[in-house]
Amino acid sequence: MTTRIDARFAELKKQDRSAFVTFVMSGDPDPKTSLDIVKALPKAGADIIELGMPFTDPMADGPSIQAAGLRALKAGMTLRKTLEMVRGFRQDDDATPIVLMGYYNPIYIYGVDKFLTDAKAAGVDGLIIVDLPPEEDAELCLPAMKAGLNFIRLATPTTDDKRLPAVLANTSGFVYYVAITGITGAAAADSKSVGEAVKRIKRHTELPVCVGFGIRTPETARAIAERANGAVVGTALVDALSGSLDAEGRATPKTVGAVADLAAALAHGVRGAKQAAE
Repeated sequence: MTTRIDARFAELKKQDRSAFVTFVMSGDPDPKTSLDIVKALPKAGADIIELGMPFTDPMADGPSIQAAGLRALKAGMTLRKTLEMVRGFRQDDDATPIVLMGYYNPIYIYGVDKFLTDAKAAGVDGLIIVDLPPEEDAELCLPAMKAGLNFIRLATPTTDDKRLPAVLANTSGFVYYVAITGITGAAAADSKSVGEAVKRIKRHTELPVCVGFGIRTPETARAIAERANGAVVGTALVDALSGSLDAEGRATPKTVGAVADLAAALAHGVRGAKQAAE
């Protein structure tokens, strides 16, 4: 099984560069604007798009992404509408990988088998489910793999060599390394410690390692991309979106451009990584 994620990393390897991975919340600040933003991201340089599934009780999300999820829910976003958004995106783009990121509860309520069937049909390529550990692989991970979706696991600074094999056992697509101990947006990623962590993970797997949490600027994105196979940016893009909204939290003519412009600057940073490393 070769997914869009596998194909994208193979393509990037030939280009000798790292991936720029973007995260935005599905339905933030409203479904139409959200789809416009997602459509704009590949043009701005995003190689892979993570789409947040809005949920009322997140565990790993900082204040910015929590607020994005609440804006989306207030605007009527649901998991079903998130899949519809992916379907809408696929009408114009059949190449950019889409990864749904979030929590198990909405999927459980939707129904695992139905969700996997609908997600695959919509054009979803992978899942990152923050609150399902390897011990629960039978719940969603193994069925997802059987359905042809990559199941992407998080590794953290506290994931030691004893725990890492369990984390990697059924992981596919790429490994998501969380650069900080804490929630999204809580601190800046340190490229030196990230580099050491990536090397350690690479001793256990041949999968690409992408690094997220704490990357806000083109400079940090470039520094991380020099040491990993990809840099993931979420909170900074969500903050750019939030800063463009009107006093009532509604989209303005600046909203899509605010996110796309920052994404383009970050992409430029990632794309400069190999030159910086040479």
